[in-house]
Amino acid sequence: MTTKVIAYLRVSTKKQGDSGLGIEAQREYIAQAAKAEGWEVVGEFIDMASGTIAPTERPECIKAINAAKGLGALLVVAKLDRLSRDVEHIAAMVKRVPFKVATMPTADAFQLHIYAALAQQERDFIAARTRDALGALKSRAEQGDADALGKVARRDAGRKKAHEVGNAGAVASLQAAANAYATSMANHIKAARFDGITTLSGCADYLNRHQIKTRRGAEFTPTAVKRLADRLGITFP
Repeated sequence: MTTKVIAYLRVSTKKQGDSGLGIEAQREYIAQAAKAEGWEVVGEFIDMASGTIAPTERPECIKAINAAKGLGALLVVAKLDRLSRDVEHIAAMVKRVPFKVATMPTADAFQLHIYAALAQQERDFIAARTRDALGALKSRAEQGDADALGKVARRDAGRKKAHEVGNAGAVASLQAAANAYATSMANHIKAARFDGITTLSGCADYLNRHQIKTRRGAEFTPTAVKRLADRLGITFP
């Protein structure tokens, strides 16, 4: 029996997305795994977002998760880091939706968690070595080494520019995710209003009674309902 899968692809920058190279490589990995494992790709979603942003904060990933749940399908990514590089994000996704990785299609949830933990440990080691090297470079710069001074200045300028660009991209991604979630909640809010609920606290109680959670998996409060209603343009007396 063919297993239905939803493909989720991610690139970190607009340049990668525009070039199509990163996307095509991911599609090829998934296509090869689908052929070998007997998967049927029934949908595809693509995010342009940093891997540091949680999958559940990315608009297209939210859609991919909902599509997989709705169709009773698996979510599939080309490589584990296309989903996330953070072991906590991977652990959360394991609880959220069944998923597979094209480059290691037989790995189960436990194995994927271990791979993510080992990868994060290696990144921590690399970060520590980088900090040590940078410390040595700064020490040389403080002693007046011209070459070290130049390298430190170029690094600081590059970090400042990257920080400015990264902040703008992160804000845009978070706003898009919030809008996607709000749209998915519109019918619930309208249903509450149709049932005669006219207050924020009443709407929060209605959503909680129906076991509908906030985007972060918590119970609704009047404040959370107001934020959601404001984003949807729905007013309460």
